[in-house]
Amino acid sequence: MAVWQEAPIYDRLVTERGDVPTQVRREAEQTLRSLEQIIRLGAVPAGMPSQHAQPFPPGR
Repeated sequence: MAVWQEAPIYDRLVTERGDVPTQVRREAEQTLRSLEQIIRLGAVPAGMPSQHAQPFPPGR
């Protein structure tokens, strides 16, 4: 059990605001799974520049 879960204020904050650390962890895990899939497939998601795109105009 984590230390903060033993504190009454943590329970109150979870009740008022939701379990933000758990939500953030889930989003991070989903992002990681998406990136792993992109890396495995070598695909570039829509809206993302490919490796061959130049981020700056020539001469910079």
